[in-house]
Amino acid sequence: MVTYIRVVMLTMQFVNNLYNHVSGGTLSDTRTNLDSIKSLIYSNAKATVTLDSTALKELVKLSTSGSSKPTRGVSFSVYVRATALTVGKGQTIKYDEIMTNDGNGYDDRTGVFVCPVTGTYMFVVDTLCQADTWLAIKVNRTYVANVHMRLHNSSIWGQISRTVIVKLNRGDHVKVDNVGQSTAISHGGYSGFTGTLLY
Repeated sequence: MVTYIRVVMLTMQFVNNLYNHVSGGTLSDTRTNLDSIKSLIYSNAKATVTLDSTALKELVKLSTSGSSKPTRGVSFSVYVRATALTVGKGQTIKYDEIMTNDGNGYDDRTGVFVCPVTGTYMFVVDTLCQADTWLAIKVNRTYVANVHMRLHNSSIWGQISRTVIVKLNRGDHVKVDNVGQSTAISHGGYSGFTGTLLY
């Protein structure tokens, strides 16, 4: 009877861990794991339980492994480093200094973030600029957020910023384009682009 109670407790613990902690699994994975547990437990007509020691070790291993499995995040933060950028209309801003790039989604050669994991993301663009500046965050072929500043005195610099939350599929492209006339984007960490997977 003690063995039976212990098996039931381990099974319940495994199911709870599987539900709460295993990331990236599918419903079919869950059913497969539950079917495996069912095959470990044998019941006879007297409602007694016989459990093979190898199977018990496997059950214990499965019940404790889910909680210790690390989850990998996706995020990046980049900025213009040493030299101010002059970008023409329609050009993508290539942020050349990478602070973080977890998941390796951002490519500093192209200025494009390629989504490695499907989910909901937050992106922020901030820019120190002069004169008339109009930038946009673009997902594939669609502009999803705009920042615009009009300064009548070309010797004055202004800081602009925009935040957006979007749903992305794996392989989607996200970048910052200059949609206005040619403009200067300040360097030294004043202008950047950041993105992170929320869930």
